[in-house]
Amino acid sequence: MTTYGLIGYPLGHSFSRGYFTEKFAREKIDAQYLNFEIPDVAMLTDILRSHPHLRGLNVTLPHKQSVIPLLDALSPEAREIGAVNVIRVEASPSPSKGGVNLLPVSPPLEGLGEACSRKVKLTGFNSDIIGFTESIRPLLQPWHTRALVLGTGGASRAICVGLERLGLEWTYVSRTPGEGRLTYGDITPEVLRDYTVLVNCSPVGMFPRVDAAPDLPYELLTPRHLLFDLVYNPLDTLFMQKGRAQGAVVKNGLEMLHLQAAASWEFWNQ
Repeated sequence: MTTYGLIGYPLGHSFSRGYFTEKFAREKIDAQYLNFEIPDVAMLTDILRSHPHLRGLNVTLPHKQSVIPLLDALSPEAREIGAVNVIRVEASPSPSKGGVNLLPVSPPLEGLGEACSRKVKLTGFNSDIIGFTESIRPLLQPWHTRALVLGTGGASRAICVGLERLGLEWTYVSRTPGEGRLTYGDITPEVLRDYTVLVNCSPVGMFPRVDAAPDLPYELLTPRHLLFDLVYNPLDTLFMQKGRAQGAVVKNGLEMLHLQAAASWEFWNQ
């Protein structure tokens, strides 16, 4: 049976497994989706050897960056972002497909696929940027020209690249000072007049800590502001509630997840 899966550690509840299991049943696709909880990304070798019908993987924390040296090629978006969350597994090396200009991993390394006794080609993609841009695009207004990106973790780089492609300038906001970023204490009325899009890339407000929200002066928000929360559990975060109370437009990350999953399927089957 054709196999797809998710690598990460720890995994816990998997949105991807539920999504694809339902998709396979609904569309009568003879495939299965498995969770591979691996603390060390090098254990990908064992997965490839023991699952000869594996055709694709999703990648989550903490392996989105550490998996890159093990791949044979990257899409331009994955290289620019510096993170991979989709891997296409091909039975043997083949030329670029579907109009995607694949790039060899640099610096040159022997990809895990070539090193594995099962000869495969592993190509890395990033669907975060697709999910984010397509989810937020319909909400953008002419005055949405600058964005505050809350958090500097793994998800934030894809969000920043996505904002650039949408024509928005962006600035990081972090709890700790650093070059080229603001702290939460730096968010003044003047800042919020210029930055009318706020994207929460941090886990603040995620279940079970649903009573938490990024430390912002929410009373300064207006109906001109757009708040996008990558968190989707709960569906209505405190960050969103506080923004909505000021008349701001708000959206959670659930549609982004669905769009990412759909993009994964396209990458695997190009």
